[in-house]
Amino acid sequence: MKNYDAIIIGTGCGAIISEEASEHGLKTALIDKGPLLGGTCLNWGCMPSKTLIYPADRIVEIEESGRLGITAEVKNIDFNSIMKRVRRSRRESQLHLREGIKESENLDFYEGEAHFVADYTLEVNGARLKGKKIFIASGSRPFIPPIKGLENNEYLTNESVLELKERPDSLIIIGGGYIAVEYGHFFAAMGTKVTILEMADRLVLSEEPEIAELLKRKLSRRMGVHTGAQAEEVKASKNGVTVVTRDNKSGRERRFTAQHIMMAVGRRSNADILKVENTGVEVDGRGFIKVNERMETSQKGVYSVGDANGQQMFTHMANREAAIVAHNVLHGTDMAVDYSAVPHAVYSHPQIASVGLREGEVRKDHDIIVGRTAYHDVAKGEAMMETDGFAKAIVEKETDNILGFHIIGPYAPELIQEVVNAMTSGGKIAELNEGIHIHPALSELIPTTINGVGE
Repeated sequence: MKNYDAIIIGTGCGAIISEEASEHGLKTALIDKGPLLGGTCLNWGCMPSKTLIYPADRIVEIEESGRLGITAEVKNIDFNSIMKRVRRSRRESQLHLREGIKESENLDFYEGEAHFVADYTLEVNGARLKGKKIFIASGSRPFIPPIKGLENNEYLTNESVLELKERPDSLIIIGGGYIAVEYGHFFAAMGTKVTILEMADRLVLSEEPEIAELLKRKLSRRMGVHTGAQAEEVKASKNGVTVVTRDNKSGRERRFTAQHIMMAVGRRSNADILKVENTGVEVDGRGFIKVNERMETSQKGVYSVGDANGQQMFTHMANREAAIVAHNVLHGTDMAVDYSAVPHAVYSHPQIASVGLREGEVRKDHDIIVGRTAYHDVAKGEAMMETDGFAKAIVEKETDNILGFHIIGPYAPELIQEVVNAMTSGGKIAELNEGIHIHPALSELIPTTINGVGE
């Protein structure tokens, strides 16, 4: 048995905690099942997907440039080169991470799959480790639903898709969330015939309904998008794979065939692999680790951050959780994690960004007023001939507090930051009006939307 002051499981946001702990002189163990270190964001999520999506954005801009009076065409897309760039970047990151771990003092690194065997005790590679404090940052993996025949057919996930060396001629994506619409955008831009099958009645369920509706309309110009389509069976076919669906309303059966299918129906926590129940850590009905507002689990001295707890499955929030937990444990503070102004973005085409609550969530508990501005209502949006995008603000009538803000259109992830800062610093609409906004610039979309609240 080896004893440690701190044991951290996972090298994604967990690396923030391990670095802090080891630098403060704690005897620290860092565990990662490998072979890729750095968590989902670095290896399969944020970084790889955005490296793919950036050229996809440029392709679609060229294809849509006719509305600006420009005649242009994409003559060649080197799919293999784009995929190689993703894998090369990942290899370089791995080398950097491993060198950093080697150079860390007070840190023992264990590469292997770990599981709990008793309270505060883990086993990895045959060794038993006991920690005074344990931090679970084990992340998540793709959820694979029990669709008949799926186990007998090959399918892609957001992880395996990065190993492709040839562009698929056709692709069915089962799911309609963030991963589905981002990869749908990417492959359609590459020239793949894409079909998205979503069992719910709309895409991206966590977004405002009108945003989901516009996204579906825009994506449908470039690919097949079918909502209310329940995938019931997957079969091998002469041309690849066939997915049998049933319409949720009519009950009508439909069949879709493509060279490949990709599963993108959600994520599941890796807590089950760790056997957290052996150390008294409780999980919810979906398998995510239960935590309080300070990220402590049901077992005192055991914490969980990032995707493993399922609170807000975004890298920026995982990093914030890890930073707060490290500060609390190492410095004796008692900070809670605040989720009231957590932004997120969807890098589809058009782009989406949101922060705070949706209108449907707050109407029954708050007296609210809503503002909405189209991109073309501000000078720069008109110059760009952006006729579809819009921003929506949800404000509490009595207090002028911003409860939510939602954007769909060009540069949405950049534009939302001003609102996030305002919500964090005070939360009132006056926060967005005090500063002078450049004219003409897309940033004028934000105060114009706020000033239009209630009109």
